[in-house]
Amino acid sequence: MTTIDADVLCEGYLASTHALMRKVMDEEKVPLDEAASKLADQIAADRLIHIYGPGGHSNLAAQEVFFRAGGLMHVSAILDEGTLLSNGALRSMAIERTPGYGKVVIANQRLRDTDLLILVNAYGINAALIDAALEARKRGAFLIGISSRQHAADTSPGHPARHPTKQNLHDVVDIAIDCKVPIGDAVVSVPGMGENIAAISTFANAFTLNCLVIRTVAKLVQRGIEPPVWRSGNAPGGDEANGRFIDNFQGRVKAL
Repeated sequence: MTTIDADVLCEGYLASTHALMRKVMDEEKVPLDEAASKLADQIAADRLIHIYGPGGHSNLAAQEVFFRAGGLMHVSAILDEGTLLSNGALRSMAIERTPGYGKVVIANQRLRDTDLLILVNAYGINAALIDAALEARKRGAFLIGISSRQHAADTSPGHPARHPTKQNLHDVVDIAIDCKVPIGDAVVSVPGMGENIAAISTFANAFTLNCLVIRTVAKLVQRGIEPPVWRSGNAPGGDEANGRFIDNFQGRVKAL
C-alpha cells in the first residue's frame, strides 16, 4: 500500500498557489495598472464597471468583486442563468460552448460606447466568452480580459469548447491580463493516481481581480476621490454605511 502524506500535498498546493499569485504580481503590473486607470475613469464619471464570467466556475469571478465587503459599488455583475452551475453542470458546459449565446447575453445588457466590460475566464477560449467579447466590441464598449495565455495556447484549435473563429480572449480585448493558470487547472499530483487534483483558477481569478480593485482605489484616492465601497452587512454599522449609496445604484445595477 502506498503511503501518502496529505500534509505534503497541501503544502505543495499552497506553494503552487503562492507561486502563481507572485507571477501575477511580478509580470502583470503593466496591464493591471492600465486597466486600473480605465476603471478609475469610469468611477470618477459615476459610470458602472460590468463584469461577466461566462463559464461554470468563471461565474465565481464575477461574484468575487460584486456586492462584496471591501468591493467597489460601481461593479455590476452579469450573472446570466445559462452558465450557472446551479442550473445543472452539464447544461452549463453545453451552453458555454454554444456559438451565439454570449452575443445574446451582452445584447440584453444594452452596453454602449461609454461602458467598460471585464470578461473573466481562465481558459480564455469558450464560444460564449468570445461571442460576448465580439458583441461588446461591436457596441463600442472598452474590454478588459482576464485569462491564461498558456492555457489558451496549449488548447487545441479543434477543441469542442472553442469559438468557431478559434480566437482567444487575449486576442479580442483592449487590455489582456494573464492570470497564469496552467493547462488542466488542477495542480496537485498524487502518487499512484493518474489525474491531478486541486484546481487553482478560482484563486488566480480572485487574486487578479482584487489586485485590480486595489490599484483602482489607489488611483482614485490619489485623485482626491474616495470611491463608495461595500461594508459587510454583518459588520457593525454595515447597513447604515451601505444605505448612504443604495439610491445611486439600485435600478442601475441589474443584479442588485
